[in-house]
Amino acid sequence: MAIGTGANSIAEMPDSVSTLTGKKVNNYFDGLTVCKKHKMIFMIIMVAYFFEQITNWNFGFIAPSLIKSWGLTMADIGRISFVYFMAMTFGGLLGGVISDSIGRRKTFLGSIFLFSVASILNGFANNVLTFTIFRALTGFGVFCLMVTSQAYFSEMAPAECRGKWQSLSAAVGFTAAPIIGGLCSLIIPLSPQAWRYILVLGGLGLVPFVVGLKYLQESPRWLVAEGKVDLAEKVVWEVSGVPVSLKNVPLPSGKKENLLGRITGMFSWKYLKRTLVILAFVLLTTPATFVVTNWTTTLLNQRGLDVAESLRVSFILMIGVPVGLYISSFIADKGGRKIPMVILCALASVLAVMFGKVSGFWPISLIGFLLIAAIMAFAFISYSYIAESYPTSLRNTAVGIHNSVGRFATAAFQLVIPVIFAQYKFVGIYSIVAIMILVPAGILAIWGARTGGKSLEEIS
Repeated sequence: MAIGTGANSIAEMPDSVSTLTGKKVNNYFDGLTVCKKHKMIFMIIMVAYFFEQITNWNFGFIAPSLIKSWGLTMADIGRISFVYFMAMTFGGLLGGVISDSIGRRKTFLGSIFLFSVASILNGFANNVLTFTIFRALTGFGVFCLMVTSQAYFSEMAPAECRGKWQSLSAAVGFTAAPIIGGLCSLIIPLSPQAWRYILVLGGLGLVPFVVGLKYLQESPRWLVAEGKVDLAEKVVWEVSGVPVSLKNVPLPSGKKENLLGRITGMFSWKYLKRTLVILAFVLLTTPATFVVTNWTTTLLNQRGLDVAESLRVSFILMIGVPVGLYISSFIADKGGRKIPMVILCALASVLAVMFGKVSGFWPISLIGFLLIAAIMAFAFISYSYIAESYPTSLRNTAVGIHNSVGRFATAAFQLVIPVIFAQYKFVGIYSIVAIMILVPAGILAIWGARTGGKSLEEIS
């Protein structure tokens, strides 16, 4: 007999372990070894991250060429970015709600399909309006995937190494940043329309979509929350090879909440402090992060570097993305998660001030490399931190709301960046970035909870 979980069918557990006798009492994957099938799931997420990041980072590199090709202004680029981040806002919010309703796996795969197809269509756009619409659809899919993957990863990985594997997966997936930077520096100068090829590359995200249809399993925690305990046990057994009993794991109390109930739960007395701390963190650090990652090529070009030189600098900076994530894998599970976040934020603030003031190809490249490494390290640790801070019944809705709030703040900030640059130039923008990173780090240091190394049920 085979039992379906929405992925490939799962074989029935052997009769010898089909009852409680012979099963290991276990809290999902906590305490179990990460095995081959676990790593296969992580690998699919890595590849999905890779193409998601190809589509996320590419606009920052092609924007100077788009300005020349279509005669756009900095304000036009700001408006396209505004629409993109607004779409990300809705993608994060609805992605969290949808995945809490229909499951992590379906939402994850649907997100890959959407941003891949939208990116291909973006490459064939022949005017600003069409480009902006397809760019918005790309943004919706990109962030729907990111929000869903945060909860999915947190629920599928053992507590003992949750942060490590999430950061390692991101480090591999986010090699897309320097790769897309290198490709842009080689391809974009070839012709005025060569930027289109960069956008079409995002369509290769259909590869992990197809593979994921076969190998991804639904989150057993989500299944338990849906009352499907037997099916959840079979997923754990299929992935880990260990027959377990989930009959006595903590279950969501009361009836299944609707969207309003989940939002109210975030602001209940039990979760109010952590919700406010996280909101302050994402409201300020998210727009600051995207100034560095998405605007640097354009700002360097406006500062006086030509397109080719600004692309070369940006390529070097993008190497800092996987490096920062790789470094974070060694520290993400330490200090209750919040201590490394605070330290990395403080370091990023100092580097942002330095980046705004240095000149010359190599000083800009070196400081920018370190800045992006520090930013990506704390940003991705924060993804685990947010997902861990809520129970299964609220988790992905909470993750979606927090991240959507950050993207909404980022969208609004896109319209302000050209104004700040006109008034205060390069140094002014990066001084503001430093403040926007340092202030929430202080809030987190004083009032933030510790989550690293604990089971999700213990935290909630």
